[in-house]
Amino acid sequence: MQNRAVLVRPLGLVAYQPTWDLQEQLLADTLAIKTRNRLAQETGQPLESTSNYLLLCEHPHVYTLGKSGKPEHLLLDEAGLEAHQATFHRINRGGDITYHGPGQLVGYPIFDLDNFFTDIHRYLRLLEEAVILTLANYGVAAGRIAGLTGVWIDFEEGAANPRKICAMGVKCSRWVTMHGFALNVNTDLTYFSHIVPCGITDKAVTSLEQELGHPVPLAEVQALLVPHLARLFGAEVISEPTA
Repeated sequence: MQNRAVLVRPLGLVAYQPTWDLQEQLLADTLAIKTRNRLAQETGQPLESTSNYLLLCEHPHVYTLGKSGKPEHLLLDEAGLEAHQATFHRINRGGDITYHGPGQLVGYPIFDLDNFFTDIHRYLRLLEEAVILTLANYGVAAGRIAGLTGVWIDFEEGAANPRKICAMGVKCSRWVTMHGFALNVNTDLTYFSHIVPCGITDKAVTSLEQELGHPVPLAEVQALLVPHLARLFGAEVISEPTA
């Protein structure tokens, strides 16, 4: 039973931990349905459809370290974190360390890929493509760099100053995803100077504001990105009220 509806839930500015807890709860709920469906198949009972969610938010200043990350890539101690009003979390996504903060559009798709396609690499490429298309709406050319997940400016081979504008890190359990992408819109980029972003030492970080020379409403970027995601995944968007 494929359900291609995506419930888009705008959360506003919200602390990292409760957002992570919400992702874990939605993941657990979806996995419970899949377990019941496996038993139902064995007994010939009707199957339940699973839901797909897209949580959209901003976070207060926070650094998160993925399972394969190195703690030394955080360049602040406890006092330094407190001085910058930032928190730190070790989390269960892939990838290394990254920063989230105000002015950054963070998206957490909790998708059951059995509703779409069971290919995690395709999933990541489509997330990247949605961001690339959104940036193109602003006349900003963006793309991929071979071997590096995420979206980049000056991404062409041999470009003098490649810089990341969107980081990605995901977890997938029985084809249900969590975590996601972080697009720098009006982000304070100085916070990236306190980490080795994604473990990459030789490339810069940028934002849409920096590329355009002026701030951009986060809600406007969100309104452009969601239809691109829906089209790429062949999904129907169901918008929930803003939190």
